[in-house]
Amino acid sequence: MNLTELGYVAGWRLVRALPRPVVAAAFRAGADRAARRNGGGTARLRVNLRRVVGPELPEADLDALVKQGLRSYARYWMEAFRLPALNRAQILAGFRLDPAGVDMLAGDVAAGRGAVVALPHAGNWDAAGAWVAATGWPITTVAERLKPEALYERFLAFRQGLGMEILPTHGGPRPAFDVLVDRLRAGAVVPLLADRDLSARGIEVDFFGGRTRMPAGPALLAIRTGAPLYIASLWYEPDTACASLEGPIPLPDPDSAPLDARVRVLTQRIADGLAAGIARHPEDWHMLQRMWRDERVAAPATGTA
Repeated sequence: MNLTELGYVAGWRLVRALPRPVVAAAFRAGADRAARRNGGGTARLRVNLRRVVGPELPEADLDALVKQGLRSYARYWMEAFRLPALNRAQILAGFRLDPAGVDMLAGDVAAGRGAVVALPHAGNWDAAGAWVAATGWPITTVAERLKPEALYERFLAFRQGLGMEILPTHGGPRPAFDVLVDRLRAGAVVPLLADRDLSARGIEVDFFGGRTRMPAGPALLAIRTGAPLYIASLWYEPDTACASLEGPIPLPDPDSAPLDARVRVLTQRIADGLAAGIARHPEDWHMLQRMWRDERVAAPATGTA
């Protein structure tokens, strides 16, 4: 077991054992220390948030926003470590989806058509997935194959233990896309993180005034299956993690253009919807990696799971 894996294992065990107020205070203090040190991840978050809020925001206000963002990111990890110790009632109470979103997803699952949900790296996406599973809806998603493999296996077990079916981005017995098509046609909810491309084969889009790449998967799945496509906004309230859904997003007419052009159009619509949600809650966007292709100098990046 290497140091990275050891750290996660210690987190899962220790954070669950201590009272939440004690753990929350420790994680908040760690976030504040990271803000003061202004290391690579903090510098990257600052660059990304500057894009979101624009050049007009004074530096002092940006400093405060970065500090809030780091506290939000720390809260995500603290809550993720504690999720496996929660019972069903606690999971349902710890996350809130807007009533319209609840009704839409419930209808999609009941009708057997499933739903594709494009998510940002914001708020608590693990709590959202656990809530879907605790509600009794089938849920399948994908996860990046982390290294070392033992760390990936631990995250796999963590999310499977919350009731989610997790597919590796590569290296599984069947291509993840083919399995997701099958799950959608069986009525599952398929949430996919969609604000950053990990394959280097993503679709180039406009995002907060710059060019970046986003994964084609959400758009391609919706077009291939006809399943409704939603764009999620995720954020934190003091007492709970929250989300709302925009959609269903209109799909391009099949006769309007070739498939690749329709995927580009729909991916841009997803980018626009994600941007709107992030702009409403920039402090809860946990993007500590380089996003925009037009940046000349990139701050050192840090990883997320």
